[in-house]
Formats: sequence, structure tokens, C-alpha cells
Amino acid sequence: MGFEQAGFKVCWTNEVNPVFAEMHSHGMTLWKRSKNPNAEAVQISDMRSIANIPAQEVLKAAFPQQKPEFFGIIGGPPCHDFSVGGKNQGSNGKNGRLSRVYVNRICEIKPAFFIFENVPGLYKTARHRKFLSRLERKLERNGYCLDLKILKALELGVPQDRERLIIVGIKKKYAALSAGRILEKEERGWFPWPQVPEYANAKARFSWPNTHGTKRAVLPSGIPLELTVHPLLNGNNPPSQKPNGTEGFKPKSSRFLTVLEGDTRRKSFKRLHRYRFSPTVCYGHNEVHLHPWENRRLTVREAMRIQGVPDEYALQEEIHLTAKFAFIANGVPVPMAHKVALSLKAFLKQGGIAGET
Repeated sequence: MGFEQAGFKVCWTNEVNPVFAEMHSHGMTLWKRSKNPNAEAVQISDMRSIANIPAQEVLKAAFPQQKPEFFGIIGGPPCHDFSVGGKNQGSNGKNGRLSRVYVNRICEIKPAFFIFENVPGLYKTARHRKFLSRLERKLERNGYCLDLKILKALELGVPQDRERLIIVGIKKKYAALSAGRILEKEERGWFPWPQVPEYANAKARFSWPNTHGTKRAVLPSGIPLELTVHPLLNGNNPPSQKPNGTEGFKPKSSRFLTVLEGDTRRKSFKRLHRYRFSPTVCYGHNEVHLHPWENRRLTVREAMRIQGVPDEYALQEEIHLTAKFAFIANGVPVPMAHKVALSLKAFLKQGGIAGET
């Protein structure tokens, strides 16, 4: 969605989970038709494992007439095996191996550019970093200039404490045109990563409130309201009046009554503070996040808003809540993806090599 917002056209997609594919198709179709009632229905192109789809099949399906000179691949191979909170099985894990498959497909399909998204653990954990280094070397041997950075959603205007490793790869000739010079071998730091100066170092820079008891919470001075969850959960545009706005698990635990607003110290049963940012959205992975001032869990719409998903994007009512929350939690915040896409587009245009992509 973030890349489409920036003007990129998606022509081939892959998702192996049939329920996730169904939700994606439904939500994206609604979102597109909210802007153009005649927009075609969105469908996942291929639901087989990418490990079982040869590169030539991808190319033939994406470009039935002829492979264009300029196109890209964007994706996030499953991250659970590199996550600190996951199984930490790394490149040997069932999901971890798919990062190698993703890189192999890039090297076989040979796009002009690519985006590789994953959790920071792939870079920060020593043994995972060795695996990442091997992937980097292979991509460089196949003609790509690489840059990588751990981006923080909060610093890009998303009221969520979420970090994501983003790797940008561009073919050497295009990277040189856009950079205005030939990049050095293994050079890093050349890509113009998105930044919002007023939110720089936001987590440490502002005096965020902690917990409070029965007194009404007050917005501390100096904190940008848009970096808090309050506008998303309250105000002139209440989430309860939007699609999926009342869908949520019914409260059964006594903890709903005892956890103070802003107490996010536990692995689960974290209660958001209305004037803070949300912890990392992972509601489908054994975490329970509580509404700041109501004794309940967050709804599907509230979770989507914290991920930056527009209200025009909705999920089918009949699909189980567990699947919905897992689907939402797996995503990259839309505004973060959008800003990465805009930075990439601006860099490519700088070299006069990409119009409408």
C-alpha cells in the first residue's frame, strides 16, 4: 500500500497463507475502489511458496508481453526466526531459509532495484548478521549496490515503537546515475533515507508520561499529539464508527481491571497510554494490548490505525479475530513504507532513469 501511495504499480504478488491472501485482496480492493469505483478487484497472483516458483514463471506472469528494462521487487521474507521474541532459529529455521530464497529470486529475476524488509534482529544478532553478510555479498556479486538501515516508525511519524531493517539494492549503473558518481565497492550510507527532523530521536527526546491511576491523563507540554495514540482512539473520527471498529476479543481476565494506563512493562497485558506511542504491534503473537481508558483489548480498527492503515481498508467480518490481528501485526506501518517508497522514487528520478514505475 505504501508503495502504491507513492505511485508504484504492483503487477505480481505472492502470499502463501490463504486467509491472509483473502484479507489482502478484500482490503486492497475496498481501498482502491474508495478512490476509483471502477478499479479492478485485487487478487494475489500466486499462492504457492516462493521456494516452489521458478524465476521464469514469475517473470512470465508479471510481464506476459515482455520483461521491461526497469522494474523492482519489494518484499519482507518471514522474520520470526530472526526476531528476539521469536524462535531465533535464524537461517536454519523454516521461515529463515526463505530470506535466502528471496535473495536467490532477486539474483535470478534481476530487477533494476529491490527492497528487503525484516526485523532488526537480522542485523543486531551476531550469528544472524553473519548470514545477512553472506546475502549481501551475493547481491553485490550479482551487480547491486546496497545500503541498509534500521528505521524507527516513531521517527517517521507513526505513533508506534517499531523498528524495521530495510535493505535497498539498485543495479550499479542506475545507482551511479542517481548518485552522480560510481559507488565504491561495499559502500554504505549513500541512499537518502527518509527522515522527519521534528521527530528525530523522538523516543528519548520528549518527556513521555509513565503510568497514572484514577486521575485524568493530561498531555505533557512539548509532545507532538500526532505521535500519541489518542487521536487514533478518540476525537472527531471515532474508530467504533468505522468498519471493524467494534471487533475485538471480549475481556475475561481480571487484569483488565488492574493494569494501570501506560504500564507496558510485561510481555503481555500492556495497557497503552493515551499520550504515548504504542508498543510494537504484535497482537497476534501471544500479546494482549489494552485500551488506555476502557477495560478491554484494542479492536481490529484501532490496531489498523496504529499501523497507519486507512479506514477505507477493511477486513471481512466472518474471518476469525486471531487471523485478523496476526495479519495486521505482520505488516510494515503504511506511512513508513510510503516514506521509503518516496525516498526511492526521488533518488531514481535524480538520475533521470524512472518516471512512472
